[in-house]
Amino acid sequence: MQLTYSEEELMSEHDDLVPQVVLGQRVHGGFKPDGSYQPPRALGREVAFEAWTSALESRGGSVFPAEASLLAGHRVINVEQQRALLRNGLGEWFWNQLTVIGKIEARGRLLAEVAFPDLQPVIVEDISEMAIGHLGKGLLLAHGLDEGGVPAEGIGGHDVMWFVSRDLAFGADRYPDVEPPENIARPDAGSRLMPELPAEIEGLVSLLTNLLIIEFRAELGFAESQAILRSPDVFTDRRDEAELAAEVIERIRTDELIHVTSLCLYLGELCSVTFRTVDGGTIAGSELIDRYWGGLVQWATVDQPAAMGDRVRPEIEAYIATHDDAVRVQAEFDSLDGL
Repeated sequence: MQLTYSEEELMSEHDDLVPQVVLGQRVHGGFKPDGSYQPPRALGREVAFEAWTSALESRGGSVFPAEASLLAGHRVINVEQQRALLRNGLGEWFWNQLTVIGKIEARGRLLAEVAFPDLQPVIVEDISEMAIGHLGKGLLLAHGLDEGGVPAEGIGGHDVMWFVSRDLAFGADRYPDVEPPENIARPDAGSRLMPELPAEIEGLVSLLTNLLIIEFRAELGFAESQAILRSPDVFTDRRDEAELAAEVIERIRTDELIHVTSLCLYLGELCSVTFRTVDGGTIAGSELIDRYWGGLVQWATVDQPAAMGDRVRPEIEAYIATHDDAVRVQAEFDSLDGL
């Protein structure tokens, strides 16, 4: 079983794909002869992830046991409330949401642009035949290009796919541009939560862990966006375009499955190894990962949603107040809370 791969192998594409073009924009991925969508740079990665997972399990390990349902729960603005806003002509909120998602996706291209540290010097076991031994050999590069595309070649990634989905549903330039928050990380980002490790290694491990939470949050948000776009009572004058927008998002979700698979594998491997500590000792990877993950889950499922609610509620009330029949719309919006 092959367990070492070159960057060329991990970046390889399927042959003979029909390029994906939406609204005249070339975006990554393509279509097989049967019309099914194929994610970019998946040919080598999918084979490698399957092999590394089998090897991990043969050593008694397992992929990290986490899934998107971890973040399921009350949404500050749910699908029915979004639909109510759209039915009442208040579409800018959803427009902004789609724009912000695209711009946050674009930030993911950083993974393709930054040189990350090699983990081998701080891990006792040989990782040359593990996925975590290939992070700097094509895996993080591919992930970053998935998110931010290859602009120099005119190929958009998930960022552009979100923008074209938005423009399909609303029409181009329907509302003003909007910027995402400067920082979407937990407030203690940058604090030393794994002081046993060198700072640069902690940074990489925490990045991989945070990326998994981001992917889970994205999965829930993407599904909600599709549900809104596929609702027959909104975008009534652009139903075909809205349906295509939902399909483009489905292709993004197909791409993201590779990311979730890879991140769960990376964390599973990290849990299975032994780290060398800065004081000359050792510590089980599972102890580090479980400790950090517990704090991250607390933030993502309890602290962050509460803070988000406190911030968003006044903003949405102010937005609804711009409607000519604001009292009625607010009452309708409030009646849908919790659905």
